[in-house]
Amino acid sequence: MMQNEEQKLLTEEEQIQFEFEALLEDYRNTNHRQKIELITKAFNFAHAAHKGIRRRSGEPYIMHPLAVARIVVREIGLGSTSICSALLHDVVEDTDYTVEDIENLFTPKIAQIVDGLTKISGGIFAEKASEQAENFRKLLLTMSEDIRVVLVKMADRLHNMRTLGSMPPAKQFKIAGETNYIYAPLAHRLGLFRIKTELENLSFKYEHPDKYQLIEQKLAVDEEARLQFFNEFTNPIKAKLAEMGYAYFLKERVKSISSIWNKMNSKNIPFEEVFDLLALRIVFEPKPGTSEKDQCWMLYSALTEIFKPHPERIRDWVSNPKANGYEALHVTLMGPLGRWVEVQIRSKRMNDIAEKGLAAHYKYKSGEDDDISELDKWMKTIKELLESPEPNAIDFMDTFKLNLFASEIFVFTPKGEIKTIAQGASALDFAFSLHSDLGLRCIGAKVNHKLVPLSYKLQSGDQIEIITTKKQSPMPEWLNYVSTARAKSKLRAYFKKEEKQITADGQRMIEEILANKNLKPENEIIVRIMNHFNFTDRSTLYLQAGRGLIHLDEIAKITFKPKDQNVFIKYLKMPFGGNSDSKQPKTVPIDGVMINKIDRKKTLLLTEEYAGTVYHLAECCLPIPGDDVLGYVDESENLFIHKRNCREAAKLKSSYGQRIISVDWAAHKALSFIQTLEIKGIDKQGVLIEILKVVSEKFGGNISKITIDTNDGIFVGLFSITVHDTEDIELLCKNIKKIKEINSVQRV
Repeated sequence: MMQNEEQKLLTEEEQIQFEFEALLEDYRNTNHRQKIELITKAFNFAHAAHKGIRRRSGEPYIMHPLAVARIVVREIGLGSTSICSALLHDVVEDTDYTVEDIENLFTPKIAQIVDGLTKISGGIFAEKASEQAENFRKLLLTMSEDIRVVLVKMADRLHNMRTLGSMPPAKQFKIAGETNYIYAPLAHRLGLFRIKTELENLSFKYEHPDKYQLIEQKLAVDEEARLQFFNEFTNPIKAKLAEMGYAYFLKERVKSISSIWNKMNSKNIPFEEVFDLLALRIVFEPKPGTSEKDQCWMLYSALTEIFKPHPERIRDWVSNPKANGYEALHVTLMGPLGRWVEVQIRSKRMNDIAEKGLAAHYKYKSGEDDDISELDKWMKTIKELLESPEPNAIDFMDTFKLNLFASEIFVFTPKGEIKTIAQGASALDFAFSLHSDLGLRCIGAKVNHKLVPLSYKLQSGDQIEIITTKKQSPMPEWLNYVSTARAKSKLRAYFKKEEKQITADGQRMIEEILANKNLKPENEIIVRIMNHFNFTDRSTLYLQAGRGLIHLDEIAKITFKPKDQNVFIKYLKMPFGGNSDSKQPKTVPIDGVMINKIDRKKTLLLTEEYAGTVYHLAECCLPIPGDDVLGYVDESENLFIHKRNCREAAKLKSSYGQRIISVDWAAHKALSFIQTLEIKGIDKQGVLIEILKVVSEKFGGNISKITIDTNDGIFVGLFSITVHDTEDIELLCKNIKKIKEINSVQRV
């Protein structure tokens, strides 16, 4: 028995050493200065520190830091400092070693990165998000000082997602949710496109496993036909590139599974109608003597001699790179069999930046005279967000995420200087992007020499001039005019400061009135005033008083006399907005267990008899049986059911992961739900009768409401129909689409 255990340990030790040698081999294949001794020292230290600890999958814990380190060097392209930080990233949290120990044994920079990683360990979106807000701000601050913190964290998250299968379902939903909510957009913003795509795919795989498997199978079936088409499309391109004398390689890019599902879902089309599955990437070695930009256009010209280009689908990211550093020239060509194919033209340098993001971006900077890139500018804006962060952690996250998701457009100043700004930005957003004072004093703008309001949405190519006056001050409705993180942050900071002053003025006014009656602003007296005006906290009372929204002369009429102490204590103990029992946990049994004692590692079955009592369907997404769902237990122990792809659920998964439970539908054929179908088709006489026949005769459903709009021979109808589950909807849609005049049927 002992011999078997020793053999098992020896085998594991051999596996660990094999993985470490693979890490060193990856490192030797880079252009980084070789610091093998430092990396070996970090590995030995981490290996000893994690001795005897295992991951949930059962493997030795050290295999995780080793895997993260390999991602750091192979897939992101970082060097020894980041590799050592990856190897050591869990040591401070999981052992008795401190950041000071790391600094003494290694370097201050490694210690700084490990410290940054330790602060955000376990996710910055833990059960109590507000308590994690300061950690997230520390992450951003560290990120603005040394981006390697977030790059190593990205590698850590990627490996966790690759090994998520060993976690229980509720934990999978939490981790996949926060990955999709923040890490994938952050990877996109940092230019880590391959990692971003994999994170999105893995999130989708664990949130919608059945749909993932179905699309994966359909892609496998389609693979042979896709390969044949790819060869037919690329053969003339290869001949042309050889004729031009270029060293190059071609790469087929198949649309990711999550992107395919998003398109199927948003357009309500089957897999077979997603026609842009295939894209082609041409990566060339530039010839000396001609700029990379010019050579991209030369290749574009050569391609369009072979295939016709789509006139409205050219994307020029070589003249104006994206804010995350991405450079390429995109063109969509009409290939064989009448299929459009997007072709991405990149130099080797552009491809490295697209594959490895920030690390490659800085690798290709030639010296101090290089222009500051849009990526560098974005890093600087992070510090600005930290100057006046949101008091609420979720609001702070939402503001920061505005910077992650935004696509860019290009606009011009009056002098012709080009500026990058988020798509959907207003004239007021642009004023704040130039300078905070311009935004705060802005009264209007001129776009293309014509006067426009502050809310005007900028279009790419607009030339914009900001008009200001010293007498102007921001108004609350301005928050509705802006969409960028910088503008929202600056306006909220201004209103917060203004509100603080108004609140102080209101407090002074109330205290002066009390002083005239020889009363001190004691707690009981202020509570009496709050009660009189129906306010639940002092700050609201003072703020409304300062704004002149309550009649302060009523305070003098209030009779201040001692009240029964027990009543007073009872009032203070009452929760705001409800009776004293409203926060008591509800312990309604479901399948023999209590809601507050549910085993959250298991999947809870949602049976019909408990609908509306033990569990409630969330109003934000209104799920029905058959939808992919999860459960959220709120502070009052109420169980709400959300669709897994619901926007509100995305926040809950990211911020209150410990409250998420795995749920699944039991058979539902007694309860009915009203769902709306959008039906589009040709406006031909009798088509409405055909639709009604399908719904009532073939399906046996009830229609509660119909709204139809017609225009130029096309109709769009909204039909509110009673169904039991998603199976009913799929069957109904399938039968309605059999009507010749119907073009599309979509669940709204």
